Formats: sequence, structure tokens, C-alpha cells
Amino acid sequence: MEQTYSYHSKVPIAPLKICAMENCIGFAKEVDAQIRDMRQEDGDAVMARKAQGSFYGYDADTYMVRNHMSRFGTGEGKATLLDSVRGTDLYIITDVINHSLSYTVCGHTHYMSPDDHYQDLKRIISVCVAHAHRVNVVMPFLYEGRQHRRTKRESLDCAFALEELIDMGVKNIITFDAHDPRITNAVPLHGLDNYMPTYQFFKAIFDRDSGLNIDKEHLMIISPDEGAMDRAVYFANNLGVDMGMFYKRRDYSQVIGGKNPIVAHEFLGASVENKTVIIIDDMISSGDSMLDTSRELKERGASKVIICCTFGLFTSGLEKFDEFHKKGFIDYVVTTNLNYRDPALLTKPWYIEADMSSFTALIINTMNHDTGMSAALDPTMKIQKLIAEYNSRIKEFTQLKLDLE
Repeated sequence: MEQTYSYHSKVPIAPLKICAMENCIGFAKEVDAQIRDMRQEDGDAVMARKAQGSFYGYDADTYMVRNHMSRFGTGEGKATLLDSVRGTDLYIITDVINHSLSYTVCGHTHYMSPDDHYQDLKRIISVCVAHAHRVNVVMPFLYEGRQHRRTKRESLDCAFALEELIDMGVKNIITFDAHDPRITNAVPLHGLDNYMPTYQFFKAIFDRDSGLNIDKEHLMIISPDEGAMDRAVYFANNLGVDMGMFYKRRDYSQVIGGKNPIVAHEFLGASVENKTVIIIDDMISSGDSMLDTSRELKERGASKVIICCTFGLFTSGLEKFDEFHKKGFIDYVVTTNLNYRDPALLTKPWYIEADMSSFTALIINTMNHDTGMSAALDPTMKIQKLIAEYNSRIKEFTQLKLDLE
């Protein structure tokens, strides 16, 4: 890690603090622990900084700032910080798609929507932005990221929200696998970093599956639609395999559930017969499109279907995935821990978690030192090393098996 991310010679821009919204306390605590371990492992660098006297708290037991969100009977909210953030480099972490939280409105239970979480984020910013040295927002799932462009007489929600955060004084916005990375053009003069979990996907798959043959004859990357093409191309190029793509034929004459219904999935690409296929996309929403793609691939002769998506929302529940796994249409699904997941999901035999806490901690720690992020933005070398190590393990295992026979 030290060789890839060199910040030992740098000093922090300001003392680090992390403010975790209630919607992501668990993930934020993991990030906090990772940063603490990173800094305590700095060794001589830590001692040198502490000797200067100006880095008190650099290797603190925790960097978390306590906060509290309260509600009036009408549902109106109020944010309170319980610790000082004056002069600090503050990172506010929020999960705007956590649907498990609720509050009472005139005696009725109201489950929090992304709009509610976004309003609470602005309340926290309004409390601290005047006193902190710098305020940064870590928003893994970009608020209104799917409403990223205007095609008719429509609202442009994501761009408006980004501009609003910048106008409030936020210096940097950190997100992961934005639905359309071109949304960074909405705030071209300010920091909006979009990170990809590709390395973590590879690591999760390799840890789970020890029988993959990484070559064109046995493996193929699939884009479920034209929007995921860039992700699939990057995956395929790193693995040195072919890729294919489905495109959705939609009925544009009607709108159901806020979108045009899909008439059919058409496939473009070479044969997938007897191959392991990895479907890559940014999110699983209802999952219908992903499941249809999986069934189509199995019916075309694919031997194994692996789904990789950054955000597992599962808005229509898990029953269909259970059914498709039982029927053999999907082998396993990989998503990250960047968003809230139903506890039932974690018990499913077909589910694998790609842990993003260490990567997020690395991003925050590096930004706090105000050093370059190019290595994090382009993890190609780390991916290639991981693939080489995996192939080496497979080769050794195969040779050992032959020797025993």
C-alpha cells in the first residue's frame, strides 16, 4: 500500500474528522477503523509528525464526529453536531438510498426517501460549513444520479443537487460508479471524483471461485445494455477476454413504473456456449432486467453466470433471485457494501460482498494529505497483479492435483 499511495512525506491539510449520517453508521465505522489502522502503521512517519507538535490527534482512536438528527411532530427536521469541527477537514458520509429508517409525521410512520436523506445532509452541512477548514461529502450512491440528463420537459435533479452542494460551500464530492460519469460536467470547476469498484469485484470473485479459467475460450464479459459498455470494456481488457452486449427494445408508447417497458433483450457478441459470463453494471434496482439477461445467457449455453453490480438495491425483493438461483440461471451475485442492504440478503447462498471500506478509507486519508489520487482512479496495475496471483494459484493447484493422481 505504501508503494502505491505515498503520502508519508506530506502533511494533512487539516485535522481529519468524519461525520457519519445515521443512514450509514456501520460502514462509516469500518472506514474510521481502517484509517486509524493505516495511520498507526505509518510508524516513523507518525512519530515524526507527532514530534512537530502540530499534528496532535493524527493517530487518534477515532475520527468520528457525533451528530444527532431530531424531528418535530410535523416531520420537520433539525441537525445538531455534538463535537466541534472548527478548523478540521470534515468528511460527511451519507447513504441516500437507505430505506430502513423512519420518523413520525403527525403520528404516522414515514420511511425515509432519498429526498429526506438529502435534506438531512444539507442540514449537517449548514451546521459545520462556516467553521470547518474544508467540508467534503462522501455520497457513494449519487443522489438522483439516474436523472442525470434532460431528454424532454424534465427536471435535471442530479445536476441541480450538485450545484446546490457546491453553493453551500462543499469543496469535494466523492461518489462511486455514477450512473453516467458525464455528470461531472455539471460542476466542472469543483471537485467531483467518481471511483470504480473494479478491483474489489475481481478480489471478491477470486476469493469465492477458485475454478475460473481466465482466457477467451472460457470467460466472457457481458454488458446488459449500452449504458454499461464502458464498465464491460474495462473488465474485458483487464482480463484479456471478449465481451458481448444486450440492448433493450423498449415500448416508447407507454410508461410503466416511471420507465418505458422492455419488449425484448437482443444480444450482440460471440457465442457464450460453455463459458463463464460476468454481467457488469452499476446497480440492481428491481433486478428484472438483470434476471432476464441471465436467463437469456443460460439459454444460449453459458456454463456459469456471475452478476457484478456496485449497488444492490433489490427494490422488488429477493424472491426472484432465489428462484433464478434455484433454477440455475444465476450462480452468484456480487455487490458492494456502499449502500444499505436488507439483512436477509447477507444470508443468501448466492450473494457475495465486495468490501469497499478499505478503499474508501484510503481515498479519505489520501485526500486529507492533499496528494494525488491517480493511483486510486486507475487501479489497473493492482488488478493485473491480482489476476497474475490468481492464475499462479490455479496453476499450482492444478499441478498438485495432477501429482496426486
